[in-house]
Amino acid sequence: MNPLLAKLQPYPFERLRQLFAGVTPNPDFAPISLGIGEPKHPTPAFIQDALAAGMGALATYPATAGDLPLRQSFTGWLERRYGLALDPATQVLPVNGSREALFALAQTVVDASRTPAPVVLSPNPFYQIYEGAALLSGAEPYYVPSVPARNFAVDWDSVPDAIWARTQLVFVCSPGNPTGAVMPIGEWEKLFALSDRHGFVIAADECYSEIYFRDEPPLGGLEAAARLGRSDFRNLIALTSLSKRSNVPGLRSGFVAGDAAIIKSFLLYRTYHGSAMSGTVAAASIAAWNDELHVVDNRAQYRSKFAAVTPLLEPVLDVRLPDASFYLWAGIPPAWQGDDAAFARALYAQYNVTVLPGSYLAREVGGANPGRGRIRMALVADTAECTEAAKRIVNFIQN
Repeated sequence: MNPLLAKLQPYPFERLRQLFAGVTPNPDFAPISLGIGEPKHPTPAFIQDALAAGMGALATYPATAGDLPLRQSFTGWLERRYGLALDPATQVLPVNGSREALFALAQTVVDASRTPAPVVLSPNPFYQIYEGAALLSGAEPYYVPSVPARNFAVDWDSVPDAIWARTQLVFVCSPGNPTGAVMPIGEWEKLFALSDRHGFVIAADECYSEIYFRDEPPLGGLEAAARLGRSDFRNLIALTSLSKRSNVPGLRSGFVAGDAAIIKSFLLYRTYHGSAMSGTVAAASIAAWNDELHVVDNRAQYRSKFAAVTPLLEPVLDVRLPDASFYLWAGIPPAWQGDDAAFARALYAQYNVTVLPGSYLAREVGGANPGRGRIRMALVADTAECTEAAKRIVNFIQN
């Protein structure tokens, strides 16, 4: 067996199952889960109709690069959303969800034969696929902490020069999971300068870009590059998905866009990897990318939930409205002495509400885990259920 598999850590939700093992939650309360970031809003009917209408494509092998109308739906959306003009033939590719693409991109980019061992940078806390992708590519993960005092901005300045010199890939998550923070253009400019100096690729994970709470939409990586005069998107790949934007996590549909040279190599990898998007899924995807009304409605539903829940929790938790995403990244009360796992277990036992311990989403570096003492709450259920969960959390803390 591949010895690198032994380096993989249990996924956060497996750790959560182990944490709750042997616990019988209070039967007086119906279960409410804020633990998993799985969209619960209904899939729009027109997307389901497009999927059904595209069933004829099941009789045909799909092209790995995707047909032109699919790629044009990507570039059309990028133009409407960010004001960008990308070539549908060379600068975009369909992927089977951003998770699959994040993993595969690392396998394409990393040259494990180099010595000393290559490094892949990840924010800390982070989406665990970044770590797994780095390890299975033969690279060494390096965890860069987020700073609460700076709106959870990633502290790129803390990375030593010796690490930058070995870095081949940097994962950026903006809006962030779990923090919801959006990276400003000054941070992008810093990363681009470092990429130019050291030659590493930047993978911009932007699957939460359409769920935001400010008047101005979140800045995207490609958009930042264009504003800074980097119209070739050198060493930059942005990844996005329909899962959160359009409430179709089971469709497994997204796309990557950016540097044409990297896209070319990524297409070669994917041709052998066998990861072409079904024509049936492509038909539904085109319909979704070409419509914005359902996205506006989806965003309004999340705004309503956060407006109802955040004020309830602010008096008892260290929490505030994030820039974007559907997570609340909350600090637990001092009485718990930073034991977020014990907090989550007791909350589940007493009030049947599931939250994810923040330490499960981060790694300890230098004796500190930046997720310790925090919990992640995914406000994916309807407003009434999320509000009920918030009220239970308030009662749990006060009692």
